[in-house]
Amino acid sequence: MSLSSRGEVNPQFWSGKSVFLTGHTGFKGGWISVWLSSMGAKITGFSLAPNTDPNLFEVAGIASLCVKSHIGDIRHLDDLRNAMLTAGPDIVIHMAAQPLVRYSYSNPVQTYETNVMGTVHVLEAIRSCKSVKSVVIVTTDKCYENKEWVWGYRENEPMGGYDPYSNSKGCAELVTSSYRQSFFPEKDYVKHGVAIASVRAGNVIGGGDWSLDRLVPDAITAFESGKPLMIRNPLATRPWQHVLEPLSGYLVLAQALYEQGAIYGNAWNFGPIDADTRSVKEVIELLIDQWDGAAAWKQDGCPAPHEAQSLKLDCSKAREELAWTARWRLEKAIKAIVQWQAVYRGEGDVRSMMQLQINDYCHSGRSI
Repeated sequence: MSLSSRGEVNPQFWSGKSVFLTGHTGFKGGWISVWLSSMGAKITGFSLAPNTDPNLFEVAGIASLCVKSHIGDIRHLDDLRNAMLTAGPDIVIHMAAQPLVRYSYSNPVQTYETNVMGTVHVLEAIRSCKSVKSVVIVTTDKCYENKEWVWGYRENEPMGGYDPYSNSKGCAELVTSSYRQSFFPEKDYVKHGVAIASVRAGNVIGGGDWSLDRLVPDAITAFESGKPLMIRNPLATRPWQHVLEPLSGYLVLAQALYEQGAIYGNAWNFGPIDADTRSVKEVIELLIDQWDGAAAWKQDGCPAPHEAQSLKLDCSKAREELAWTARWRLEKAIKAIVQWQAVYRGEGDVRSMMQLQINDYCHSGRSI
């Protein structure tokens, strides 16, 4: 592997690379855009307009980091394909999605159209775009058939998903696997030259997330308005991680796919260490401890749609084969969020704060 340091994001590799990024107007898309741009990558973004006000895309000036920022819909194959062909990317990172569980109950058709057919369209566009060598398809830890067991799910566990969102992401994984086997098989890599992987992260948190019905954004909104946060299920456990954790995994994997090819073209988990699979209550109490001002929570007794009680990822494959491991413990992640929010509330330069946190992350030691 020609990675200068295994498990590390290599700025020299990314300098000058053309990257087609779907979902660049979103939370994770904004963070990876800042990271890619700081390394000299040439970004073409393709995504719907931001769906919250405020949003990271605007407050951090993400459009200015892109060679071209397309406001478009991955459900429209021709528009997506034309944008990709014009860009001629080396690497495709597909993040665009309908990402919310509760929203998917109210809007299941849109959820499946976006998460399943949108993925089909990205892969179809790649079939037409001969410049592409490396592809990372982002799904979720919720793609697994959740049996509520205490150990982490491995990449070869069955796909499932109780709610439309989770199930649609399981479907996206199956779509990715089918396209890889049908059109980009490993045995024919020397002919087609395309390596495709799918990635599954945990519950991602970080500064600049204003999505509805997410724990940390909801908590910040409540605390800033002087109200207690209403929590549906304080004992539910999830693999919590700062947004930079999975993004570093995606970048390390994309580089491995580009340099080493289809041997890395399969599914990967990028989650926190086991000790940071913690309860909702623990996360909120850590945030309250760090918060500058009054903050509290109460349990919400209102009926709610089904959500998994327990979820955990086994990331030993990424650790062994990519030398990737998590760097920041949950306490550090929460501290970084509070610091980012303080800059935003003070009308400071949030993009500079993002870059500082990226630099801090890159120079941090591995979690133990």
